[in-house]
Amino acid sequence: MQPTVPVEHSDPINAKILAISEDLVSGFHEHPFHVIAEESGVDLPTVLERIRAMLEAGVIRRVRQTLLSTKLAHGALVAWRVPEEKLNDAFDFMSKQDPFSGHVVIRSTDTEVSGSGYRLWTTLKVPVGESLDEHATVLSRLVGAEEYLLMPANGVFALGVGHVRRRSMEPGEKAEEPAVMMTTATVDLTQEEWDVLLVLKEELAAEEIVAQPWLGRAAQLGMPAETFYKIARGLNEKKVIGRFSTFLEHVKPSAAGERVTRFNGLFHWAVPKGREIEAGGEVGRHYCMTHCYWREGGPQFGDVNIMGVVHGTEKDRVLAHKAAIDAHLDSVGIPVSYTNVFWGGRSEIKPSEISPKVYHEWHAQHRA
Repeated sequence: MQPTVPVEHSDPINAKILAISEDLVSGFHEHPFHVIAEESGVDLPTVLERIRAMLEAGVIRRVRQTLLSTKLAHGALVAWRVPEEKLNDAFDFMSKQDPFSGHVVIRSTDTEVSGSGYRLWTTLKVPVGESLDEHATVLSRLVGAEEYLLMPANGVFALGVGHVRRRSMEPGEKAEEPAVMMTTATVDLTQEEWDVLLVLKEELAAEEIVAQPWLGRAAQLGMPAETFYKIARGLNEKKVIGRFSTFLEHVKPSAAGERVTRFNGLFHWAVPKGREIEAGGEVGRHYCMTHCYWREGGPQFGDVNIMGVVHGTEKDRVLAHKAAIDAHLDSVGIPVSYTNVFWGGRSEIKPSEISPKVYHEWHAQHRA
């Protein structure tokens, strides 16, 4: 009888692989699994075997080349006020029938505060030239939302995952220098670049977890591998390529009952106008932050302008990370007029579609 390949994220070898593969393989690589093997110290055949096994077991929910969609599409975090009796149906529609909504989360607060009535939170992307507000208006009609608030990112200070790597981090651990803000300006691509980009971003199936995963994608386009690689490297230089990543199933428990994380907190801070870049850099330098943005929440959310997400297996631990960041902001002289935590409950996370063709087909289907 063949020995079973360990698939839990806590297995020592899997943990070494995941510590790299979750969010440390930046940009485009012709041989991304070689990079994971080299950086993790685990031999390539074992890396391929373990990632394939974890994907088939559902411990890893997807393996894909991510894009910096802030360069390719208009995007925003959206807070939705939906009648309680329609909340779960709205969640189902956003997560299953709207390919342009990415993270879909029902959130709650520990106390009734500014913005508590906005329970449904999503990320939304639409192709360049299309309107976020137009798409959100159609969604609002379809799900019966009473109100929505679009919060585009003015700047990005942290964007990663790394749940396995972050589990052992102590509150207050941070980089020596503040995080540098990434901009959200879009770029223009040729049709050939779009063709490569759209096949590059699709999830890898288990049979594609091989030493040279992109050969099959080049073949899909009828394109020589070297041409495919050259265009992909050009996309990397245009800074539209994110990271090659294995995304863990961090909401549902594994077959053995193990969870990667149990709590995710969306942190809000309102800092003085004109100090958003400074404050975002100070928050984003903390290693616990998987996401950190400058977004304007307006009066509905206490004029919040810095937002970020932290994940953890214990609620007190997540709050300890926030307390450490609060103390750091105070120590560097950045006053905070409002702060809050929106806790994630029911959630679904999927890549947002950015194809103009798919966008026009969707709107034709859902036209009033």
